[in-house]
Amino acid sequence: MHKKILKIIIGMLVLGIVLTGCSNKKVENIHKEDLELHVAAASNFKFAFEKIGELFEQEFGCKVIFQFGSTGNLTQQIINGAPIDVFAPASENFIDELIDRGDILEETKDLYAIGRIVLVTNEKLNVKVESLEDLKLDEITSIAIANPNHAPYGLAAKEALISFGLWDLIEHKVVYSENVSQALQFVETGNAQVGITALSLITEDMNYLLIDKQLHNPLNQIIGIVSHSNNQQLGKAFTDFVKSPKAEVVLKEYGYDIP
Repeated sequence: MHKKILKIIIGMLVLGIVLTGCSNKKVENIHKEDLELHVAAASNFKFAFEKIGELFEQEFGCKVIFQFGSTGNLTQQIINGAPIDVFAPASENFIDELIDRGDILEETKDLYAIGRIVLVTNEKLNVKVESLEDLKLDEITSIAIANPNHAPYGLAAKEALISFGLWDLIEHKVVYSENVSQALQFVETGNAQVGITALSLITEDMNYLLIDKQLHNPLNQIIGIVSHSNNQQLGKAFTDFVKSPKAEVVLKEYGYDIP
């Protein structure tokens, strides 16, 4: 009788060990000192990725350290060997350039979201803009966009203004920022009356107009693992997580389309 009870207890202990092992399966071969992931991401991802990062940390028990900036500047940092494990640019072109150079693992390239741009105004400056057409008004003297030479959301803004037939008429009013977050800051601080920024950065108290996505090339949001990363296994876990149902809920919340 005692032997039977002992077998049952041993069996339950073994089952518990197996279940615990399964829950940590995704990171079972990663050393503790490696459980820190460095993710470089375009500025438009700031709010959404910070939330996704928290969910990832809860599930995998590791630390995610984000670095947000313009896609062009982050691309140069990767080329120069910066300690970055995962890259999430705002444009597919930049990640393709890094793949061609051997700085991103081609097999890890993945599309997970499509961004949108908006025209945002500073109501404290008594500015009222109800359409892109209103940007021609004489009272509109400053329009902030991210530098289109290295910021994809700035390029999309310029493409939309060109498609709408406005660029040549308003180019002298355009104020360039380093990235899409700074373009929004220009509007919030009154350094620009209006601006074109990412929908993902807009909060409920802001006055904005969604720009027709047919006016510019798609803002395909691609993610990939840096080839010189020492954390490629954890990087793969993160890039998979970004396409998970949990992450999709967050991405939709911040205005991204899901492909």
